[in-house]
Formats: sequence, structure tokens, C-alpha cells
Amino acid sequence: MARIITGIIFSYLIGSIPTAYIFGRALKGIDIRDFGSGNMGATNALRVLGKKAGITVLFIDILKGLFSVAVLSSFVFSQGIIADSSIVPIILGMSSIVGHNWTIFLNFKGGKGVATTFGVLIGLSLKISGFAAVLGFVILVWFLVFFAFRIVAIASVTAALAFPVFILLLREAKGFQLSLICFSFLAALFIVIRHLPNLRRAIQGKEQRLHLGFKK
Repeated sequence: MARIITGIIFSYLIGSIPTAYIFGRALKGIDIRDFGSGNMGATNALRVLGKKAGITVLFIDILKGLFSVAVLSSFVFSQGIIADSSIVPIILGMSSIVGHNWTIFLNFKGGKGVATTFGVLIGLSLKISGFAAVLGFVILVWFLVFFAFRIVAIASVTAALAFPVFILLLREAKGFQLSLICFSFLAALFIVIRHLPNLRRAIQGKEQRLHLGFKK
């Protein structure tokens, strides 16, 4: 139990690293929360700091979730101690997401958790048999919605809502544990809640579209 608690703390601290904030200070001497959408995520970093910085922030935020699940959980978990072998990676992954969303380094005000959640899903695909299929479907949904609307928030929320749906559809075939089902609903809920302001702006037609250099 002590090892699991230690893992949770480390996962939270890793997730809490405010990547976009650090890059804003380092590259332009600004607080990224005062620019663009005010969010500390990769999308706002891309708009405010440029493509290279935005992509780097995205990559690091993904790594935060991936590291907690794929690497840190291996040090915490010993096979055979817990019947549900997926529960420790899930707990550590959720801890990193919570850290990103509510970072201790900036008064518990962080990002929206999409990139870190994606990193967690990649890590789970390495740990849980059959989960890669779910990850593939979620990625497909994200890209289809994004290219239809060019709004990251709508694509992220739609993919998040699709996540537990795919888990439920494939749970019998893949033998998914209850812990994974619960995680899918909680992760989706986090993303929806964090994107409520974006959804309101999208309904009002005020949410900014992202064209990635393909705007005509």
C-alpha cells in the first residue's frame, strides 16, 4: 500500500508539471494564462507560442500520462498482489490527469487534460490486452470530428464521450475489468467538465477554429 501511495504522489507531481506555462516563461517571458484562451494546454501554446512550441508541449504532456502508466506503475505494482492487474496503472494514470488539470504548482489551476489522458490511454494499451482497439477507435473519432469542425474542444469532448461507449461495447470480447469501465467514465467526465466554457463558446459560434496551416 505504501508503494501505491508513493506512486500516486509521484504521478500527481509529474502530471502537475505546467508545461505550457514553463514554455511561455522560457520562450517569451509571458504567463500563457493571460493570452489566447488562457488555457495551459497544447492548443493554446500552439496559438500563442507557435507550432514548434505547441507540438513540444503536446508531446511532453502526453509523456506525463504515458510515463505514469507504462513506467512508474511497473515499479509500484508486483504481479500477483492485486487480482485486477489493471487497477494500479489506472490509478496512477488518473493521478497524472488530476495533476495536469489541478496542478499544485499554480494554485491548482491547470489544463484540460486531453493530452495527458491520451498519454494514459497509450500506456494502458501497452498494459491491458485488447485496449489498443479502443484507443484506435477513440483516435479515429477525434480526427473525424476535428476535420469536420476544425474545433479541438468539440473533437476532444466527442472522443471522450465515445471512450466509455467503446469500452462497454468491447468489454465482453476483450474481458475488460470493472476498474477500466469506471476509469473510462471518470476520464470522460473530467474532459467534458473542463471543456464546458469551450462548448458554450462553440454554441455561440465564438470558439476559435484550428486550421494547422491548411486554411484557405
